[in-house]
Amino acid sequence: MLIMGTYAADFNAVEYAQRLRYYLPKLQECGVGKVGFVLNCEADAAKKLAELVDLETTDTSEASPVELLVDPLGEAGRKFGVGRGWLPDNEDTSPYLKLFGMLWGLGAWATLPAVIGGYIGNPFVAQPWIEDALAVGQKKKRWPDTALEIDETTGDVKVNKFSELPYVGSWERRPLELATLRLQNMIDISIKNWKELAPNGDALEAGVLTQLGGCVIVDSSGNSVFEWKDPGICAVANFENILKKISAQVDEK
Repeated sequence: MLIMGTYAADFNAVEYAQRLRYYLPKLQECGVGKVGFVLNCEADAAKKLAELVDLETTDTSEASPVELLVDPLGEAGRKFGVGRGWLPDNEDTSPYLKLFGMLWGLGAWATLPAVIGGYIGNPFVAQPWIEDALAVGQKKKRWPDTALEIDETTGDVKVNKFSELPYVGSWERRPLELATLRLQNMIDISIKNWKELAPNGDALEAGVLTQLGGCVIVDSSGNSVFEWKDPGICAVANFENILKKISAQVDEK
């Protein structure tokens, strides 16, 4: 499995790291033996992001199948064909203005649906990685810190406050749950650690601030089993779909 991440402070990179942390054991059960996680940043920034989300990699554990790979200028992602955002070839427009346009869907059509979906939830499709990521953040004293009740001895989640919401608490993905995590990510990962995670001048000129990500899984013969290219900010690959796809491939064999 190869994940084409974005720059280390980006929503998409953070969510890929959080999803990978939760789903890694399940991916291994389905036969994924090695994971490359490409980030458009320098090595120190990549390691810092992994530390912030508690993602074990080969840098921290010999047993981990996850290898951090750095591509500061985003060349590998562009060769893979990831989205480049709004006005990618316009050198006269500020990259930050381009990014602002993308937040409204320009050059990244799925941004608004993905963001709005974090607020309204989904009664049918579970996303259990969200609670895991919230728990990691709460243990690291990130704000908001009132979403969960965590056992101080075991570290297990005792109560998810979103499950107590009237009428919608039984939904597979509760309203506001993902939006709360994204707020936590923005304030206490991206903004608080901006100097360590932000792209440098050369990377900004190369367009990594607006470059999106994706992922691909290949089998032992090099044949593609799953491929995804992010269509917007916060619109990363759904790992539940990945598990279904590769499980079906295993069953066929």
